[in-house]
Amino acid sequence: MEVKAKAKFIKMSPTKIRLIANLIQKMPVEQALDQLRFINKLAAGPLAKLIKSAMANAEHNFELEKDNLFIKELTVNQGPTLKRSMPRAHGRATPIRKRTSHINLVLGEIKASGATKTKKQEIDAPVKLGAQPKKEAVVKLNESVKTEIVEPKDDVNKEKGKVIVDPRMQGRGGHAKIEGGKGFAAKMFRRKSG
Repeated sequence: MEVKAKAKFIKMSPTKIRLIANLIQKMPVEQALDQLRFINKLAAGPLAKLIKSAMANAEHNFELEKDNLFIKELTVNQGPTLKRSMPRAHGRATPIRKRTSHINLVLGEIKASGATKTKKQEIDAPVKLGAQPKKEAVVKLNESVKTEIVEPKDDVNKEKGKVIVDPRMQGRGGHAKIEGGKGFAAKMFRRKSG
């Protein structure tokens, strides 16, 4: 059994209503209304009103139960566009399109066989937690893992007197190196570490 309801000339663009309509496709009616109640979009209002109207049609005209209904089809089509204009600079007028939409809703009846309902599968734990033997946490350290960091004192003293040359001053062909010598350039590009 199919129950139909329509809402025409809703002053909202069809793309905004389709965002919400796609969320509630193929849902049971009560679940769809709960979903619409918590969606923070203006299009949720006309859709909820239409679903309630279709539910009332099903109860009054066809004597169906509310709990046995689901949304079979929900289509949103474009209605006529109201054309307005807005004055802009230099005497121009720019168009404003106030779009409208038509919503068609078809409710279907959930079969008694439960073809559309899904059963929850219960998963049993393979072993109960109380029956498992308690395992003690044992941490073993391998002797090869233990390493000591030893810094040689002689190498540290040798590196302090070493002169570091700036690699940017080596030139293209390897000439124009400033390694030693006298003058301002030698002092600028020769540093001592440490």
